[in-house]
Amino acid sequence: MSSYKKNAFTYSIIVAIGSFVFGLDAVLISGGFKFITQEFNLTASQVGLIGSAPGIGVLIALPLTAYSANKIGRKLTLQIIAIFYVVSAIGSALAPSFLALFWFRFLGGLAFSSVTLASMYIGEIAPVAQRGKLVSMLQINMGVGFTLAYLINYWILQQMGSDTQWVIDLNLAETGWRWMLGIEIIPAVIWLLLLAIIPKSPAWLIYKGRIDEAKKSLSKVYPENEVDGQIQQMVDSVDGTEGSRSTMGQLKEIFGSKMRIVLILAMTLAIVQQFTGMNAVMIYAPTMFEQLGLGTDAAFSSTIWIGVIGLISTLVSLTLIDKFGRRPLVIGGLVLIIISISTVSYGFKQATYTVTPEAIVKMNNIPEIEKLNAIVGKEFNSDIEFKNSLSDILGVESARDNSGLIFKETAHMNSILILLSILTFIAAFNFSIGPIMWVLLSEIFPISNRGVAIPLFALISSTVSALVQFLFPLEMEMFGATTTFIIYAGIVLVGLIILYKYLLETKGLSLEEIQTKLQRK
Repeated sequence: MSSYKKNAFTYSIIVAIGSFVFGLDAVLISGGFKFITQEFNLTASQVGLIGSAPGIGVLIALPLTAYSANKIGRKLTLQIIAIFYVVSAIGSALAPSFLALFWFRFLGGLAFSSVTLASMYIGEIAPVAQRGKLVSMLQINMGVGFTLAYLINYWILQQMGSDTQWVIDLNLAETGWRWMLGIEIIPAVIWLLLLAIIPKSPAWLIYKGRIDEAKKSLSKVYPENEVDGQIQQMVDSVDGTEGSRSTMGQLKEIFGSKMRIVLILAMTLAIVQQFTGMNAVMIYAPTMFEQLGLGTDAAFSSTIWIGVIGLISTLVSLTLIDKFGRRPLVIGGLVLIIISISTVSYGFKQATYTVTPEAIVKMNNIPEIEKLNAIVGKEFNSDIEFKNSLSDILGVESARDNSGLIFKETAHMNSILILLSILTFIAAFNFSIGPIMWVLLSEIFPISNRGVAIPLFALISSTVSALVQFLFPLEMEMFGATTTFIIYAGIVLVGLIILYKYLLETKGLSLEEIQTKLQRK
């Protein structure tokens, strides 16, 4: 591998570590929900707020990121974001109350813009032939973060029940969820230190009129004989829209008729990626798996497969994206997503819940479990009806805190079908719209408005993400899994139709060629 390719790879890996930290941050909380809910006695809406707090934070961060990325540059903005991750991880681990935890999770959301900015930066330094692979490393690192977070959560959960001395000394049975959240401090600090190595974005330097510095920066990732040609293309791209450098000017350009196709693509990608329900499944996976009747330990261990399957699928996407192109992977992936989450909905629709005398004996460690004798033999065909009955009989707190064991002993469903469908959904997302949305967003906007456009559509995506994450516990409580997942399938279907019509292939084209091709349509 030539030195410039090694450099591009190295810089991309360093920047993509932010996605690894993002993956940890997003999923570590999933292991703590059950214990946080018990410690702070949270309602479903409060659980939703904790889950969506980073999504709410990123809504504030992305407009600031757009301004900062253009004003002080991509590199310095990434360094500020890394500091936010460190502070958020420390505060979340030490949070004394629901409100404190919410605000520190919110602060972590300010750092979630790292993925957006990383895709922008990598897209600007990556050689054309490697751009798809290098930008896709964001999703790979995110997948590694997801997987490691599930493993950490499972390991800590196992230790929480141990009577070894170090577990007792750390009071791990009571503080396990705090260690889950605190482990993020280590990679966040490492990322902050490594960011000092990367060069400034050549596209940003061109945008600022610093041509000589841009050539020096670009020469680290491009062969010397190609630098001048690449610089000239970027200069021409900026000069072609010289009057649009203010934020309002850039927004006017983005929403102008000339970029109508780009706008439709970006808007659809941003909305559909989140309405697959992926982030909700990732964050609330242990809770959801408990409802399959797996029990708490098995639910946590099953989440590890989510991380593993997601990571493997992203690696598959990495090998295919520059070979087969973006369009077939996105279209094929969305079709598979629709099929898999529709099957999840069907699986929950067929489920029944029955309390038997044998089940009550097995649940004898639950206080006042004998009260369930009132519904022995009654078959419930709806998870909502069953949950409401449990809450009426045992009380809201007892029904909630013991849900894992209760569902394990009373649920009758094709849990294998549902579990396989969820894993298929994870795979489809991670080899298609998951990583490829960031690749496409880094490709379809010109230098003149990329600093505003990418954070703008990431903001739209994050808004939808926050909404989905907040509503998911409420939807599961009010409507049940059947209705929740079929809603997601319907929205993804609409997005598939739009993308099938408008999504063009960008494989092998320079950024400037892509914009020319799209703006001619």
